[in-house]
Amino acid sequence: MGWWQISADTLAGSRFVISPFAEAFASLRLLHAAEAAHPGERRWLDAHLPAYRRRLARDPVTAQLISAGIGREWTADFLSPAPRDGEPFEQGVERVRAADPEAARAHLTVSLRGPVPAVLHRDDLPERAADLLTYVWTTAVRPYWPQRRHILEADVVARTAQVSRGGWASALDTLRPGTQWLGENRLQVNAHEYPPRELSGAELVFVPITTQRIGWVAWEGTERYALVYPCAGALADPGGGPVPASLGALLGAARAGVLVRLGSPLSTSQLVAVTGQGLGSVGRHLRVLLDAGLVERRRAGRSVLYSRTAAGQVLVEATEARNRPGPRRS
Repeated sequence: MGWWQISADTLAGSRFVISPFAEAFASLRLLHAAEAAHPGERRWLDAHLPAYRRRLARDPVTAQLISAGIGREWTADFLSPAPRDGEPFEQGVERVRAADPEAARAHLTVSLRGPVPAVLHRDDLPERAADLLTYVWTTAVRPYWPQRRHILEADVVARTAQVSRGGWASALDTLRPGTQWLGENRLQVNAHEYPPRELSGAELVFVPITTQRIGWVAWEGTERYALVYPCAGALADPGGGPVPASLGALLGAARAGVLVRLGSPLSTSQLVAVTGQGLGSVGRHLRVLLDAGLVERRRAGRSVLYSRTAAGQVLVEATEARNRPGPRRS
């Protein structure tokens, strides 16, 4: 297993950050894998995979570069520099473009676990990778970024609350498969057999992404480290589950949207993030739903979490079933 030795000071200074570049690279990896983890990813792939494949068909060098760079156990380092707090996509992708061509080819030998094909013995590999990432960001991520950012913000709220309740160990154990706090200041970051790394005095960030079967680690020298992980499953589907028309007619679309989201416990801040509604609006909807006995609340550490009651669950399921296509009697 791969693990990091993290000093108490480094862990205490670590933080969760949101990175549009990491989201774009995760989306590139999802396009490369073409395997959806939930209906929201399936809809996104159906919308963007055909155009992505056409682009690579017109550019076989870049197609082979991506296939070589995204390995089964390792991704070429120059493709995924460690995300930085507050960095816009454009600055992140310029770090890819500025990579040294010789170093990029060396990174490919690691991801390929062997020699680089002759077609990739060229000096424009970083520029080609940056151009493809820019294409993915512009066409397939940026149109959804406001909603995805809300989802990622909600995950950060939940993780921060988890750290407050149970400490870093409880939060790190649940980041992604293969990640586990081992004790004695050791964090397992994946299941692969790689040499441990000493992070004392380094900057450490944890970066959520919306894609669900994807995660990775990245670093710059010994100064900056990042662990990129899929955001919480309850928040992951950008579609969020459609609001049944009959439920929207009964409660109002905005209030029904809050009730639909509460299949898993969420805080007010998380609801604001994932619904895009204002704090005052979400608060009013929750008061009405509480008074009607459709949701309940409970305290978890410093957070107050809301979830559907049995009555709220029956109502949502009944309206979903009513709106589901089914056989008709003649």
